[in-house]
Amino acid sequence: MKVLVTGAGGMLGSDLTETLRGTHEVLAFTHRELDITDRSALRDLISAERPEVVVNCAAYTQVDRAEEERERAYLVNGLGVQNLALLSEEYGAVLCHVSTDYVFDGRKNTPYTPFDNTGPINYYGYTKLAGERFIQWHMSRFYIVRTSWLYGAGGGNFVKTILRLSRERDELRVVDDQRGSPTYTVNLSKAIERIITSGAFGIHHVTDHTGGGISWYEFARAIVDLTGSKTRVIPITTEEFPTPARRPAYSVLDTSFTEISTGYSPPDWYDSLKNFIGTLP
Repeated sequence: MKVLVTGAGGMLGSDLTETLRGTHEVLAFTHRELDITDRSALRDLISAERPEVVVNCAAYTQVDRAEEERERAYLVNGLGVQNLALLSEEYGAVLCHVSTDYVFDGRKNTPYTPFDNTGPINYYGYTKLAGERFIQWHMSRFYIVRTSWLYGAGGGNFVKTILRLSRERDELRVVDDQRGSPTYTVNLSKAIERIITSGAFGIHHVTDHTGGGISWYEFARAIVDLTGSKTRVIPITTEEFPTPARRPAYSVLDTSFTEISTGYSPPDWYDSLKNFIGTLP
């Protein structure tokens, strides 16, 4: 299968490209090589190459900065995705778009399913939901893959930050009243490959398995413990760590419908974290 990957230089895009190249013909483009907000450049590429599937890993991901850089966030996460949707539909490609748990408001106390109502509480979430809606409005066949709390080798993330801070400080204060599910980008890449070859069109939720979710504090504790660091991790509330963008208090995603429709089985979050840390120098 011929697959076009946008945002291939990012944390997920780089792992996904590596995963797909084993069995597919992959056209991988970084942001510098292909800007999804440039519809003319996209048209030239898609019309010439005629990919069967387009996987969009390009995104504006600065959650707090999006509160100020609203136009830029919407241009990439909203209108850039609209460009991909329109052109994929026009040239017969299926679009697989990576979205986020932040399309939900976090008021639920059980994992969100693909059928739950959305309600973002920050501007980043609004722009990601805009991208989802453009796909649903313009396309007959698509995959929307919602995920959360990504970490991997190819970019900055929570795991790398905690590892760095644990070497620099004796004490870390981490929020304990926001719950979600970490996701290793290598695992997500394998899930995306399974999804785009499944024919199970629609919205999918993919994260590593956490049961009912874990907090950022619990995640940080596991990172520190796995490295043998003596740094103390202290739980705090969201009120004690204010940020420009509000975060959902509970954004655990229910992956069961994707498991049923594609056969993908999400790995345990702790085992995945241990494997990732073992790959680091």
